[in-house]
Amino acid sequence: MISQLTLNQVNPEMRQCIENCLDCHSVCLNTVFYCLEKGGKHSDTAHIRLMLDCAEICQISANFMLRGSDLHSRTCGICADICSRCAADCQSMGDDSQMTACADMCRRCAETCEQMSMAMR
Repeated sequence: MISQLTLNQVNPEMRQCIENCLDCHSVCLNTVFYCLEKGGKHSDTAHIRLMLDCAEICQISANFMLRGSDLHSRTCGICADICSRCAADCQSMGDDSQMTACADMCRRCAETCEQMSMAMR
Protein backbone atom coordinates (compact mmCIF):
# COMPACT_ATOMS: atom_id res chain seq x y z
CA MET A 1 0.00 0.00 0.00
CA ILE A 2 1.06 3.54 -0.63
CA SER A 3 0.73 4.45 3.08
CA GLN A 4 3.87 2.38 3.68
CA LEU A 5 5.85 4.60 1.34
CA THR A 6 7.55 7.76 2.45
CA LEU A 7 6.22 10.39 0.11
CA ASN A 8 7.88 13.78 -0.03
CA GLN A 9 5.57 16.52 1.27
CA VAL A 10 2.39 14.40 1.18
CA ASN A 11 0.04 14.98 4.08
CA PRO A 12 -2.21 12.17 5.40
CA GLU A 13 -5.30 13.54 3.61
CA MET A 14 -3.55 13.58 0.26
CA ARG A 15 -2.07 10.14 0.89
CA GLN A 16 -5.59 8.81 1.53
CA CYS A 17 -6.85 10.47 -1.63
CA ILE A 18 -4.03 8.92 -3.67
CA GLU A 19 -4.84 5.50 -2.22
CA ASN A 20 -8.53 5.94 -2.98
CA CYS A 21 -7.79 7.03 -6.55
CA LEU A 22 -5.53 4.05 -7.19
CA ASP A 23 -8.01 1.65 -5.60
CA CYS A 24 -10.91 3.16 -7.55
CA HIS A 25 -8.92 2.87 -10.77
CA SER A 26 -8.38 -0.85 -10.12
CA VAL A 27 -11.94 -1.58 -9.03
CA CYS A 28 -13.46 0.23 -12.02
CA LEU A 29 -11.25 -1.61 -14.51
CA ASN A 30 -12.03 -4.93 -12.85
CA THR A 31 -15.74 -4.13 -12.88
CA VAL A 32 -15.69 -3.24 -16.59
CA PHE A 33 -14.67 -6.80 -17.41
CA TYR A 34 -17.23 -8.17 -14.96
CA CYS A 35 -19.94 -6.12 -16.71
CA LEU A 36 -18.87 -7.20 -20.17
CA GLU A 37 -19.06 -10.84 -19.11
CA LYS A 38 -22.42 -10.34 -17.39
CA GLY A 39 -23.95 -8.67 -20.43
CA GLY A 40 -27.38 -7.07 -20.63
CA LYS A 41 -27.71 -3.63 -19.06
CA HIS A 42 -24.32 -4.13 -17.43
CA SER A 43 -22.64 -4.02 -20.83
CA ASP A 44 -24.42 -0.87 -22.02
CA THR A 45 -21.97 1.37 -23.88
CA ALA A 46 -22.66 4.45 -21.73
CA HIS A 47 -22.14 2.46 -18.52
CA ILE A 48 -18.85 0.95 -19.72
CA ARG A 49 -17.63 4.34 -20.99
CA LEU A 50 -18.38 5.98 -17.62
CA MET A 51 -16.48 3.30 -15.70
CA LEU A 52 -13.52 3.65 -18.07
CA ASP A 53 -13.66 7.45 -17.69
CA CYS A 54 -13.69 7.00 -13.92
CA ALA A 55 -10.72 4.63 -13.97
CA GLU A 56 -8.76 6.99 -16.21
CA ILE A 57 -9.40 10.19 -14.24
CA CYS A 58 -8.56 8.37 -10.99
CA GLN A 59 -5.20 7.35 -12.42
CA ILE A 60 -4.56 10.88 -13.68
CA SER A 61 -5.51 12.46 -10.34
CA ALA A 62 -3.25 10.07 -8.43
CA ASN A 63 -0.38 10.85 -10.80
CA PHE A 64 -0.87 14.62 -10.41
CA MET A 65 -0.80 14.30 -6.61
CA LEU A 66 2.16 11.90 -6.60
CA ARG A 67 4.30 14.30 -8.58
CA GLY A 68 3.16 17.35 -6.60
CA SER A 69 1.49 19.13 -9.49
CA ASP A 70 -0.04 22.46 -8.51
CA LEU A 71 -2.94 21.53 -10.82
CA HIS A 72 -3.97 18.47 -8.79
CA SER A 73 -6.91 20.32 -7.25
CA ARG A 74 -8.41 20.68 -10.73
CA THR A 75 -8.03 17.02 -11.63
CA CYS A 76 -9.39 16.07 -8.21
CA GLY A 77 -12.45 18.26 -8.78
CA ILE A 78 -13.20 16.54 -12.07
CA CYS A 79 -12.41 13.17 -10.52
CA ALA A 80 -14.93 13.80 -7.71
CA ASP A 81 -17.64 14.59 -10.26
CA ILE A 82 -16.95 11.55 -12.44
CA CYS A 83 -16.63 9.21 -9.44
CA SER A 84 -19.98 10.44 -8.09
CA ARG A 85 -21.62 9.79 -11.46
CA CYS A 86 -20.02 6.37 -11.69
CA ALA A 87 -21.14 5.48 -8.16
CA ALA A 88 -24.75 6.37 -8.97
CA ASP A 89 -24.62 4.46 -12.25
CA CYS A 90 -23.12 1.34 -10.66
CA GLN A 91 -25.65 1.49 -7.81
CA SER A 92 -28.48 1.66 -10.36
CA MET A 93 -27.48 -1.79 -11.66
CA GLY A 94 -29.33 -3.40 -8.75
CA ASP A 95 -28.39 -5.59 -5.83
CA ASP A 96 -25.14 -7.02 -7.14
CA SER A 97 -22.10 -7.31 -4.87
CA GLN A 98 -19.58 -6.34 -7.58
CA MET A 99 -21.58 -3.26 -8.57
CA THR A 100 -22.14 -2.29 -4.93
CA ALA A 101 -18.41 -2.61 -4.21
CA CYS A 102 -17.62 -0.44 -7.23
CA ALA A 103 -20.18 2.18 -6.20
CA ASP A 104 -18.82 2.25 -2.63
CA MET A 105 -15.24 2.68 -3.83
CA CYS A 106 -16.28 5.45 -6.24
CA ARG A 107 -18.07 7.27 -3.40
CA ARG A 108 -14.99 7.07 -1.14
CA CYS A 109 -12.81 8.39 -3.95
CA ALA A 110 -15.29 11.18 -4.73
CA GLU A 111 -15.27 12.29 -1.08
CA THR A 112 -11.51 12.54 -0.76
CA CYS A 113 -11.09 14.10 -4.19
CA GLU A 114 -13.71 16.71 -3.33
CA GLN A 115 -11.74 17.52 -0.17
CA MET A 116 -8.52 17.85 -2.20
CA SER A 117 -10.19 20.12 -4.74
CA MET A 118 -11.57 22.40 -2.00
CA ALA A 119 -8.34 22.50 0.01
CA MET A 120 -6.53 24.37 -2.75
CA ARG A 121 -9.19 27.00 -3.47
